Amino acid sequence: MIISTTFDVAGRTIAEQLGLVRGNVVRARFIGRDIVAGLRMIVGGEIHEYTKLLAESREQALDRMIEQARSMGADAIIGVRFETTDAGQGQATEVLVYGTAVKLG
Repeated sequence: MIISTTFDVAGRTIAEQLGLVRGNVVRARFIGRDIVAGLRMIVGGEIHEYTKLLAESREQALDRMIEQARSMGADAIIGVRFETTDAGQGQATEVLVYGTAVKLG
């Protein structure tokens, strides 16, 4: 599956737009991870625990979007964007990815 943040695919033509596809995941924070992250916030630097959690969430959301596009018969997804939102009074984070599924010519 070709994934593009632009609205075209270099060297290919878009034969058909199939519609919006999206994938999302909501992850809650883990108290053990929060304790370590809290300590890192005191001394500064990257909070590796949250970096890993968000990276995993983005990959899972991306996989879900690709699965939806495949079920529609798409060859590519164009105009891909990510959004992140706090959910549950800051106790969880939603990662949403969306784009337009297309068939290439």
